Amino acid sequence: MKTGTENWIVMSEKQKVRELIPALRKMPALEIAQTLEPLEEASILEALEFFSPEEQGKIIVEMEMGRQLAFFQQVSKKRFAPIFENMASDDRCDLFQHMSQEEQVALLPYLTKTVREDVIKLSAYPPETAGGIMSTDFATVLASMTVESAISKVRRDSPSKKMIYYIYVVDHRMKMVGFVSLKDLIMSSPSQLISDVLHENFVHVHVDEDREEVAKLIESYDLLAIPVLNHAGQLVGIVTQDDAIDVIRAEHTEDMEKFMGIMQESEGADYLGTSTMGHFKKRVVWIVSLAAVGIISGMIIHRFEATLEALIILALYMPMVADTGGNSGSQAATVIVRSLALGQVAPKQWFQIIFKEFKISFLLAICLGVLAFGKVLFLSWETTVPPEYSLMQIASVIALALSLQVVTATCIGAGLPLLVRRFGGDPAVAASPAITTVVDVTGLLIYFTVTVTLLGLS
Repeated sequence: MKTGTENWIVMSEKQKVRELIPALRKMPALEIAQTLEPLEEASILEALEFFSPEEQGKIIVEMEMGRQLAFFQQVSKKRFAPIFENMASDDRCDLFQHMSQEEQVALLPYLTKTVREDVIKLSAYPPETAGGIMSTDFATVLASMTVESAISKVRRDSPSKKMIYYIYVVDHRMKMVGFVSLKDLIMSSPSQLISDVLHENFVHVHVDEDREEVAKLIESYDLLAIPVLNHAGQLVGIVTQDDAIDVIRAEHTEDMEKFMGIMQESEGADYLGTSTMGHFKKRVVWIVSLAAVGIISGMIIHRFEATLEALIILALYMPMVADTGGNSGSQAATVIVRSLALGQVAPKQWFQIIFKEFKISFLLAICLGVLAFGKVLFLSWETTVPPEYSLMQIASVIALALSLQVVTATCIGAGLPLLVRRFGGDPAVAASPAITTVVDVTGLLIYFTVTVTLLGLS
């Protein structure tokens, strides 16, 4: 039960919202959503009452998915239905897919037959495909129409379509034969046939094509939208540029999470909206697994404990070698994962890639080796070393070990993503934390092997 103070705060907020309505009405939907989203749900409901169902639909789709679902759950299904119907087809499908099965069943009876069939059809496609992100808000005309009749049909059929820059030309079976742009229609004579101005060569995708590939096509060809065809060549939807941007953002987020060893979160979830336990579950698997693998590093250090006791200065520069190797490996992995994602390289080019990274790492190793040599001399010039060794000799060995570590770490960082992609996995999974752990192990082996061999330690 709310206290008197809480009630006063809610009433005060509602009063402020009412005062804001005139200003809100002058804002675009995105800015209205950004203004309302931080408020209490009751205040948001109060504000939306001043807008038409069509305006409410445009405002709600600009909010986080959690807010959209909360709004749906707060109002009656009868009130929500006209708002839902005024959302863009791909946006309402996305919201519908985030509802529970019980919520979907409760909403469907209040929708018109056309919208009900549309949302059920779109929801049937897997979300990772073109069909899962496409919109049915598109305009079509026949090739046999005149420009004047085509414009009339577009005006009649598409008053609420958000994307009519392209008008798709189809036959009587909805098989796509080309497209015309809005510019084509405006610049052509009203009596001219659509068949005379249509573009027969067009880029398209199929409903089951991966959404990331669809987004890449839109980006590559600089399209405002791309048509989606079924296997019979019939036009079933379009994917717009803003949908492609959302896909690219989602894929980048997913790759970044995998790159950093974080289990992927559901789409629509934000940082503050995810519970502490949710964040814990996302991170714990990789961190614990890699920590367990890190035991190998401890075993190597334990194996060379006598070496460290004989020449304690070696322990001082172990972190430097490990950190440099980790940075080199992660840097190479980042470059290769990005190149794979952009299609610039393929796993079959592994020899060419590894050889190029080897040459790059060799140059880096020279620079870092010289720096490490100078660092040891500068920081340890007062350090007491056994009489049979000189500081110059020890610095040279440490510099050599670090240089070899840079070369091997870079090749491992470039090779692991290629290997994972070769076996059908996501190369981002093999990146940062995994590579750092592997490179730590190989770095310690290189460090102790080089120092023991060249300094004659046991």
